[in-house]
Amino acid sequence: MPTFVSFLWIQGRCAEDLYKGIQSSDAGVLCDSLKELAGVSKDVTFAQEFISRDGYLLLVKIVEDSNDNLIMMHTLTAFMQLMDHGIVSWENLSSVFIKKIANFVNAKATDESIQQVSLDILENMVLSSHSLFLQVKLEVTMERLIAHLQPLMVYRPPMLETCLCTPVQHLVSVFQEMFVFLNKKNLRQYIYKNIILSSGLVQDEMAHYLYVLQSVTLNSLEVRMRMPLDCYSQEQRDILHALRQAAFETDSENSLSHERRRSLCAKEFKKLGFSNNSNPGQDLVRTPPGLLALDTMHYFASRYPDAYSRFVLENSSREDKHECPFARSSIQLTLVLCEILRIGEPTSETGSDYHPIFFSQDKLLEELFCVCIQLLNKTWKEMRATQEDFDKVMQVVREQITRTLSSKPTSLELFKNKVNALNYGEILKLRQTERLHQEETLAPPVLELKERLKPELLELIRQQRLNRLCQGTMFRKVSSRRRQDKLWYCRLSPNHKMLHFGDIEEDAENPPIETLQDKIPVSDIKGLLTGKDCPHMKENKGKQNKVLDLAFSITYDVEEYSLNFVAPSRTDFCLWTDGLSVLLGREMSSESMRSELEILLSMEIKLRLLDLENISIPDNAPAIPKPPTNYNFCYDFSHNEQ
Repeated sequence: MPTFVSFLWIQGRCAEDLYKGIQSSDAGVLCDSLKELAGVSKDVTFAQEFISRDGYLLLVKIVEDSNDNLIMMHTLTAFMQLMDHGIVSWENLSSVFIKKIANFVNAKATDESIQQVSLDILENMVLSSHSLFLQVKLEVTMERLIAHLQPLMVYRPPMLETCLCTPVQHLVSVFQEMFVFLNKKNLRQYIYKNIILSSGLVQDEMAHYLYVLQSVTLNSLEVRMRMPLDCYSQEQRDILHALRQAAFETDSENSLSHERRRSLCAKEFKKLGFSNNSNPGQDLVRTPPGLLALDTMHYFASRYPDAYSRFVLENSSREDKHECPFARSSIQLTLVLCEILRIGEPTSETGSDYHPIFFSQDKLLEELFCVCIQLLNKTWKEMRATQEDFDKVMQVVREQITRTLSSKPTSLELFKNKVNALNYGEILKLRQTERLHQEETLAPPVLELKERLKPELLELIRQQRLNRLCQGTMFRKVSSRRRQDKLWYCRLSPNHKMLHFGDIEEDAENPPIETLQDKIPVSDIKGLLTGKDCPHMKENKGKQNKVLDLAFSITYDVEEYSLNFVAPSRTDFCLWTDGLSVLLGREMSSESMRSELEILLSMEIKLRLLDLENISIPDNAPAIPKPPTNYNFCYDFSHNEQ
């Protein structure tokens, strides 16, 4: 207890000495006292002792009266340290003090350290009180805040972030006014050039401020997103008809009667993909996306009229079940983009997930929509989708957009290239890979187990191929004539030493090996040819396109003779070429073999991993412990025997 009392006495004595020191008329003593005060003010006990003597009011007075940069820097630092303890309210500060601090921020030729602390002080002011926020807003010019975004002045963005976020918390109208101002001052372009495209790494704090700016900007679209279409609004109805007129030529529309015109409009709205073609506005009543969907469609039609017309006309010429409905797709795509960009979600106090592409575009949502609606049409064709597959297509498109944005593209062009490269086939491959990772079939120990199982399973496939050759297959003879009625049969002998073949009748099924008059010893077979390398493919070029993928030949007797085959199916082609490769001592290479090997490996792995369900498999085997330094712990039986 005496120690604690002594500590309090020391802190009180120190506070008293510094309190007197900062009142000195000697500039040297004043500067040294302020410098020491800035260092010890972090201690809460000292801060309480100093503030109890109204020391912070002396600091406020020095700020208001002094013009010396060094004294000002130490004074502001000490003041900020004291205020951080929360002992004194920020609202007790005078308007003169606030103006002086604001002048440091507004001034172009001010010491950088003073501006840094001044920004920190103003940030705490606007966060603590709405009235202080309004005072700071009047004193601090936005031009100077934007100027503070220089890359070397990394501390400036906190104040910018504060000026962007605090209005949302206090007053929406103030925010809207400031938001318009920031747009006029090209803030986005400034951030894009000096931060997004800079070579330096964006720190966590900066990432949070960029996220906040992105969030509050995109959330300005929430009003349109939650507003349904008003069927009585002439402006909104005009936009709907403008979409129709931009897609279809309507020069003679005015000469039609009311009924004919109404029928024509309904037909064209149906081609546009509206569900309610007589009253298309009903499709936009659902919120979200509400009027935002109408905005994106109108932007696409007016900004990219050629792409818009191509989309609509291309799908209008398809069969009804295969056409991609523009309006329905646009409404759903707008909703998907709102969810991905988190429009309407409150800004997180800790979030830092921003999209660099946001700072490259004034109208990010609209431009993304224009790229993604064309992507949707491309994916629809790749999937050969029908109306029943609409939800599946949207899931794939959502995945394409999400995966591409997660790679953090810095420009719309880069996003466009990446998202178009991520086609439906690539999505399927990625899904398969991720599924295998989830099943732990790509873990290093499992891959090693696969390699150990491969020889055994390949031998199983080899035996199956040889057994299939022993059963034999019926082939048709290929000649230069049109008729191909002659049939012949080929099979391998049970001892795998002879290849028997001969002509058969069409009604013959699985003829006995004794009825096949011709035979070739397997030892005489010199090579296996496939496709265009086969002699009968060179002789019958007219038939080449039809049977090229099914043709194979074996050469024997020093390659002077050949036995030519045309398999009845691709499966038989794979079985025979694999079987003949086994007889020749070669590796099997057909796609059928690869598929069967993968299936067998997958089944075998799953069976072996059944006992390890819900158990994480380590990437590396546990380390083998080092041998003991001695074996004295072993029991010596020799003593008992004696």
